[in-house]
Amino acid sequence: MTAKYHRILLKLGGEALAGPGGYGISPEQADFVANKVKAVKDLGVEVALVIGGGNLWRGRAGLRHGMERATADYIGMIGTVMNALALQDALERMGIVTRALSAIEMRAVAEPYIRRRAIRHLEKGRVVIFAGGTGNPYFTTDTAGALRAMEIDADVLVKATKVDGVYDDDPQKNPDARKFDYLPYIEALNRQLKVLDATAISLCMDNSLPILVLNLWQADDLIRAVMGETVGTTIGK
Repeated sequence: MTAKYHRILLKLGGEALAGPGGYGISPEQADFVANKVKAVKDLGVEVALVIGGGNLWRGRAGLRHGMERATADYIGMIGTVMNALALQDALERMGIVTRALSAIEMRAVAEPYIRRRAIRHLEKGRVVIFAGGTGNPYFTTDTAGALRAMEIDADVLVKATKVDGVYDDDPQKNPDARKFDYLPYIEALNRQLKVLDATAISLCMDNSLPILVLNLWQADDLIRAVMGETVGTTIGK
């Protein structure tokens, strides 16, 4: 069988690497995510990733104590570089050549983000991890994921969460909540979904980039989605 997508961008929250209690970096969790990436790459799919930093820093905590928003955001961006290095190490221990590219220059630990270089890495079969968000405060890593996905001409933005799609209500609180297999961009915006921020959805809508929301921890959902099965929720035209 042939994979439906040639190139994907996988957007992960920092909690994907978190240890007990939802904080820190767990090597076991890094290995878990790396195995998921390897399974997709083994299908011949080019894989890029954007990872958040919420397991290391929550900007809201700083804001509550009077910290400037820009400073809080920069701390978060640095946290994403730490996560990228942990995931890069896990992937390379599995024999997958990986490059971490940071929007905030840290040449001793990561390459600076250059669009054409990132695409070349993907063409050579390397996994690319985009760190440092967009390099600008006031933008989330969701928006960074959408931006990078379009810059590398990805076929789809995969938002990996701990829920199996988008619902019309919180499924943990409402057992009658209805799951959507498909949502138009504009409806996703109107519903003010919590799974992806409005800026990221708007950016994808303006550039016709489909978004796929799925549960990374659900058995083979990522593999099934890449192969073209109906998994999670697709947000599109």
